[in-house]
Amino acid sequence: QVQLVESGGGLVQAGGSLRLSCAASGRTFSSYAMGWFRQAPGKEREFVAAISRSGGSASYADSVKGRSTISRDNAKNTVYLQMNSLKPEDTAVYYCTAGSTWRPSGVTDYWGKGTLVTVSS
Repeated sequence: QVQLVESGGGLVQAGGSLRLSCAASGRTFSSYAMGWFRQAPGKEREFVAAISRSGGSASYADSVKGRSTISRDNAKNTVYLQMNSLKPEDTAVYYCTAGSTWRPSGVTDYWGKGTLVTVSS
């Protein structure tokens, strides 16, 4: 079992940047692949990014590729999502996820409660 708590969301202007953080507690953090999903108002939840247990592999949705970077600090039990050149369509609740199996399409065993990102035009 792992508990996930996101932070770092907020209101930002288009073209700006945000760094989301997700602190994990419970079982050994390094034993989990980690990721991010998001859900925009009125839309289904979608994959954003994922990172392997060691951090050696990462994957991104086409919609954020080149603008976002996922990283992890296993010593701090934290995963990050750096988002640059933000667009209004990036507005969503962002969820941190964890899973025992690395999948480039995302890991979904455990979910945080989410943090809201709002990008104004």
